[in-house]
This record gives sequence, structure tokens and C-alpha cells, in this order.
Amino acid sequence: MSYDTVIIGAGLSGLAAGIRLAYFDKKVCIVEKHNTIGGLNSFYRLRKRDHDVGLHAVTNYAEPGTKTGPLSKLLRQLRLRWDDFALCPQIESSIAFPGRTLRFTNDFEFFRQQVNELFPAQKDNFQKLLNLIDKHDELHLSSETTSARQVLGETISDPVLIDMLFCPLMFYGSATVGDMDFSQFVIMFKALFYQGFGRPLRGVRLILKNLANHFRRQGGELKLRCGVKQILTAGGIATGVELESGEIIEAKNVLSSAGSAETLRMCGDVPADFEQQNPPGEISYAETIFSLDCEPQDLGHNQTIVFYNDSDVFRYEPPSEPCDVRSGIICSPNNFQYGDEKLEEGRIRITALAKPSAWMGIPDEIYYPQKEEWCGKIVDSALRFMPDFRSHVVDTDVFTPRTITKFTGHANGAVYGAPNKIRDGRTHLDNLYLCGTDQGFLGIIGAMLSGITITNLHLLK
Repeated sequence: MSYDTVIIGAGLSGLAAGIRLAYFDKKVCIVEKHNTIGGLNSFYRLRKRDHDVGLHAVTNYAEPGTKTGPLSKLLRQLRLRWDDFALCPQIESSIAFPGRTLRFTNDFEFFRQQVNELFPAQKDNFQKLLNLIDKHDELHLSSETTSARQVLGETISDPVLIDMLFCPLMFYGSATVGDMDFSQFVIMFKALFYQGFGRPLRGVRLILKNLANHFRRQGGELKLRCGVKQILTAGGIATGVELESGEIIEAKNVLSSAGSAETLRMCGDVPADFEQQNPPGEISYAETIFSLDCEPQDLGHNQTIVFYNDSDVFRYEPPSEPCDVRSGIICSPNNFQYGDEKLEEGRIRITALAKPSAWMGIPDEIYYPQKEEWCGKIVDSALRFMPDFRSHVVDTDVFTPRTITKFTGHANGAVYGAPNKIRDGRTHLDNLYLCGTDQGFLGIIGAMLSGITITNLHLLK
């Protein structure tokens, strides 16, 4: 069977691209190797409990009916309603360093006040940074890569403030060790601080279900349990894909959301320079998920997300040990403004940087005890920044770089993909394009905008 476009991966970017194409009467097929949609932002059920994968919160929050901003643009492009995402705003989040805490809500002026009060000598410098952010075109697809560390070092003179700003932005979207491209910094700064966090009461499942249903209503075809064995080529162009089952799907264009290194592995001969310029990422995580017999607020924990670091210097790199317990992310899905509704039980998620090689290729008799050991160490580390909840735990799950690789195919369990982002989505083949993580727009909203952007740029002409 032949299509206008075959899309590899039914994650957020692939689904958004598929909706956009189908709306314009393009014949489109999405192939997904797993039996669940979502990719890096999916969901699973374990011991009668539903868990989100990847979703701490949706960034780029906006109130229903807002006419500007990424979320409003996304809904217009996909012809979706605000209720299809049903986002509820956060209560309050924070960046916690020793002796200093920056709190923030979805009101940016509150965060600006926090920065000015905690770092009064940096008030003018922080405003200079905001001026740079406001005038920077972070969505320009041909902009040159610029070190965000260099830009902030030339603007802000207090290294602690620099690292406190980097901490949540790197945790939420940097594939680069110790740094970010300044465009990535601006994207994430606006997403977290200008717009803020939201979450559907029922988690990412609601968003994915509505995207998949909308795609099918537009005439799109979605094939689950259909992994791609190889991308077929002839005469320097992609002609379709061969599935692991042996089935051939022909297409005029191929759009891959699998990641740059992962997509190249599906191709035949790849120019050496293109492959060398796009190595896989190294940044991965271990995440612990705890179900509680009470609400976190009953224990005195009312923060939505806490980004913590135990020294004045924040290190963002693959650790020397299996996990880095010097820093991390504490998230409570309960601590959003759901109105009169509540989650069925309390939930705490704690995330830490992990060393991919320490989790890959080891036998189960080592792997599972190691998971249990580092789960305890991660919790011990986080308890310096939150109340002790351990006596209220009724269920626990842990996933590692090995889990991420198994269910997403990302080399090294690299959540944010390769450090080199291909912003225009082009590859070595004229009609093979990338969207998603390695295109460069990150986060829930960013991933969908990535699929839309590449579709509008290349596939609707």
C-alpha cells in the first residue's frame, strides 16, 4: 500500500504531524513498534495502577481561551479544543539550592520578584537577560548554535543564579552535557517561567487518546505493533519502510520521530560526515514512583515540582556512579489545581540523572538489586528537600536507562536525544525528515509543535 507520508513513531510529534497531514487530505500512516502510543510521554498500568511515563507536567500552560502562545497555536493548527487537553495549573514549584530557594508559579511576575529578592545585586542583569530572551527568535530553524552558558556568563555575574536558572531548564530539556544551545534555553525558559506548568487530572492518557481519535477521524491510519526494520531507499530518496514483519509500506515521504541516530540506523548507506555529526545522546535518568495512602499535602508537601541541588554548583552530566543523588526532581501529580476533583491516591515521583552504561547489559540478578539500592539512595537524597513520606508508601516502581531504551528505542536511554538538533528536520535523503526530540522543540507542547512545524515546512507544499 502506498501513502503520501509514512510516519515512524506514534509519539506526540508523530501524532501531531499525522493530524496536520490528514486534515489536508494527505494519505498518511503512522507505524509504532509498541502496543501503546506516546513514545517518551506514554503511560502504563502496573498492579492496577496507571502511571505516566515522562510526564511531570505539561509546560507552556495557558488559560482556556488565550489567543497567543504555543498552546493556543497548537490547538489552532490541530483543530482541537481546550477541553481536549483539560489542563489544570500547578500550585507552586521551586528551585532549591543550599540556603536559597526560588519559588515560581504560572505568574511570571512572582518569579521575577523572587529572583530580585534573593539576588538583589543581579536585578539589572536579570532584566538584561530577559531583554535578550524577549528579542531572540528561538523558533528560527536556521539559527546558529550558541552556548547558553556563554550568554548567561556575559549577562549575569553571580554563578549561583546562573546555575539555579539552568537546573530546571536542563532537567526539562537539555541533551548537552553541562550546557544548552541558547535557543533551547529560551524555549525552555519561556515554557517553564513565562507560561508555566499544567496537567490533566487523568494524566497524559487523556491527551494521547484525544490525539489518536482525532487522527483517525481525519482519515489517518495508525498501526501498532509495527516496528520498522529499515527505511527503503532508491536513487537517493526514501521510498518507504520495511516493517519487522516483512510488510512493505511505500510512501512519497518518510517522517521519523525516532531520533536522528536511531533513524540513521534504519537507513542503508549514510554519508560518514552526517553520521559523525549526529551521535546519540548521553543524558539519561532513573525515576522512582511511589503510591501513597495519603495526599502529599497531608504530610506538608504542597509543591508541584521541586528541582533540587545540594551545592552551589549544578553538574549536568552522566554520573560516575549508576545515579547522581546530588540533584534531582521531586514531582507530585496531586499538587495541581484540580478544583473539587482529586487523584485516587497520593503520588510522588523522584528523578535523578543516571549513567547509561551502568544499567545496560547487566544480568537480572545484578540489575534488580541495583534498582532497589539506588531507589533508596534517591529517596534519601530527596528527603533533604521534602517531608519523609516512606511510612505511607503502598506501591513502588522504578525505571532506568535500560527501561527507557527498551520502550523507546533511544540509544543510551537518552531522554532528550542527541545533542545536535536538526532544526529544519532535513536528513541526507531529500524526502526523509525528522521531527520530535532531535528536531529540537522539547516538552509536551514542543513535541507536537515540532511535528506540525516540519509538516508545514516540507510536507504540505
